[in-house]
Amino acid sequence: MRAVLNHAADLDAAAATDPQLRDPRLRAAFEQCRRLHAEHGRTYYLATLLLPAAKRPYVWALYGFARYADEFVDSLEHPDPQALLDWGGQFLRGLDSGDPPDPVGRAMAATMRRWRIPRVHVEAFLASMRMDITTTGYATYADLREYMYGSASVIGLQMLPLLEPLTPEAAEPAGLLGEAFQMSNFIRDVGEDLHRGRVYLPQEDLDAHGVTREDLLAAQREGTVPGPVRDLLAFEVARTRELYRRAEPGIAMLHPTSRDCVRTAFDLYGGILGAVERSGYCVLDRRVSVGPARRVAVAGPALVRAVRARREQARWVSAPA
Repeated sequence: MRAVLNHAADLDAAAATDPQLRDPRLRAAFEQCRRLHAEHGRTYYLATLLLPAAKRPYVWALYGFARYADEFVDSLEHPDPQALLDWGGQFLRGLDSGDPPDPVGRAMAATMRRWRIPRVHVEAFLASMRMDITTTGYATYADLREYMYGSASVIGLQMLPLLEPLTPEAAEPAGLLGEAFQMSNFIRDVGEDLHRGRVYLPQEDLDAHGVTREDLLAAQREGTVPGPVRDLLAFEVARTRELYRRAEPGIAMLHPTSRDCVRTAFDLYGGILGAVERSGYCVLDRRVSVGPARRVAVAGPALVRAVRARREQARWVSAPA
């Protein structure tokens, strides 16, 4: 495990095929993204350790970029929407000049160059982040999916080149998996989002279950989960499980050295739904999570399989023609 956590070695491995990563200034930028990833995305960070070392820094950059942007509008203590607008504009202009001004942006730009990630994916992501400045709810699931395309589906599409898909058909399940992860977060974070003045569960779903935003706020204050709220959350859990079901075939469409990473993220993020159910849907006044023991139980065997897949790949590459 010590070798897996050698961050400098990960950067060295990436630099072996990407001369950009030999620049100390850029390496420091990737390290800043790694710290953001390790601090704020524990489940995703754990899954990333199952990728080949040379790919991990680019995942740090993708996560760090998304987290850095998200914090401008999601911080409970110091939200700064104008900073998001300024930072996002500076980043896009920096893409044109080749040198975004801040470290997180530089690492992201380098990742986009290395893996040919389309600019339109990043533009869609920033557009959804801007929606969080003024949008506090979504009338229909179709409306919410438009938001999630930029906030979640394109994250899966940004990751896809690193995962080396074996077929173009992998794009659709990659987008669906991003959406499933996002919905898992929305269900888990209903209470936190209420504090931000937002409800990501579609209004049509609240209406169908006889729940109002005021009902959610009252239940949060009282620490209760009334029957209609429980039914609403159970409905959202079932819908999200269907997203996971539709996304799962995409794992087999990835390079063998990528599958254990994605399978682990799949299992752990999907496990959030089970944690919500076991809590009795108590997500209005607390934050449920997948415990450390479960994370280790899932990631440990996956690490063994991932190492075996990398060794098999290395033998195949080095075999004489």
